[in-house]
Amino acid sequence: MSTVSWITVRGLFGRRRFLLLLPLPVVLVLLAVLSRALGVDPGEWGPPVLVGLGLAVVLPVVALIVGTGVLGAEIDDGTVVHILTKPLPRWQIVLPKLAVAAGVTAVTVAVPLYVAGVLADSVRLGLSLAAASAVGALAYSALFVALSLFTRRPVLLGLVYVLIWEGLLGNVVSGTKVLSIQQYVIALADRMAPTGLLEAGVSVPVAAVMAALISAGFTVLAIDRLRSFSVAGETS
Repeated sequence: MSTVSWITVRGLFGRRRFLLLLPLPVVLVLLAVLSRALGVDPGEWGPPVLVGLGLAVVLPVVALIVGTGVLGAEIDDGTVVHILTKPLPRWQIVLPKLAVAAGVTAVTVAVPLYVAGVLADSVRLGLSLAAASAVGALAYSALFVALSLFTRRPVLLGLVYVLIWEGLLGNVVSGTKVLSIQQYVIALADRMAPTGLLEAGVSVPVAAVMAALISAGFTVLAIDRLRSFSVAGETS
């Protein structure tokens, strides 16, 4: 593990914000276990738990907490100066931090989604949800890491995207689904394990291409933005 990655992991797990990652995944698993134990038809609890909670809330919120913290928190408290003073190209700073953000998000979300998917339908569905959520974790992380470099209120803007764009407009205006990471994850999961519990709003080719473009595009933007930061962590 590179020095930047190790510093990022240590800082992430050392901050209280990491504790915010635990409640939502735990609630997701508990709801799935309770529904299965009570004998509720998976067709009734599957969509609201897997999609309504798991993919629409747990995945983006965890990604938001982690993604805005790996660089944004260091900029806010000034500790980013220790990294900026090192003779490293900016991409060697952004990429390890993005990898840590996406990795932590993927693990935190994939495990409870796998459990919920198995309880709702099958091991295949659990694995597909875990794999698709990992793709979503990368796309969300790239977006939120970039936001943390462009604004001092990345959490607020991230919530606007998740709650307003994906949550509200995504259910009313069909055209907005093309720019919804949530929809990409649903489409990919449904392709790997076709089931009536998931209903995608975009095609698989669109989901795959757009997820790749968002991941790569916002990573490039983050690298370019970090180049404008001085040693003090302020933009020039």
